[in-house]
Amino acid sequence: MARSKQYNEQEVIEKAMSLFWRNGYENTSVRMLEKEMGINQFSIYASFGNKQGVFLESLKCYKSKVNSMFEKLKNATSGVNDIKDFFYDSIRIPSEMGDQKGCLLTNTYNEFAEDEDQKIKEQMAEFMNNLKEIFIEKLRMDKTKDEATIVKQANYLVLAKHGLAAASRVNTTKEIEDYIEVTFNNL
Repeated sequence: MARSKQYNEQEVIEKAMSLFWRNGYENTSVRMLEKEMGINQFSIYASFGNKQGVFLESLKCYKSKVNSMFEKLKNATSGVNDIKDFFYDSIRIPSEMGDQKGCLLTNTYNEFAEDEDQKIKEQMAEFMNNLKEIFIEKLRMDKTKDEATIVKQANYLVLAKHGLAAASRVNTTKEIEDYIEVTFNNL
């Protein structure tokens, strides 16, 4: 007879998510996961397969937690101003999720840029492509922009979002706000 789990998978994944967010994938060991999650290595492997499995579940957890921010952007109707609000939300919401810094997905994107891990790279590519498509959709609301300008500005905004995520790990709130304001003054 199989033993029942003595832990809540959602709770332990949230703890793992926070650990990966602070340390990155490579700097997080299975021992660190055991300690943070409060379960042993056997339970980690039985529930998630391996460290990568825990990480992929952590990314899913993160996406579900920030989903409201993306839904707000998708459903908004003010174009560039909606993207600007999204930038502000993207620095506010992580702090509400346990005073985390930056964006777990952007951090992961940067960490795995040169890595060979296909499953994680696919997750990151999907996220970045979706973000760019949302930006394009919002930029198209300005009928004075041609398609080439829209694509260039969407690329610029994706890169600006990367910069924002990195800067929010170390810069002051005022510096971050100045960054966002200057970013949107350039559109």
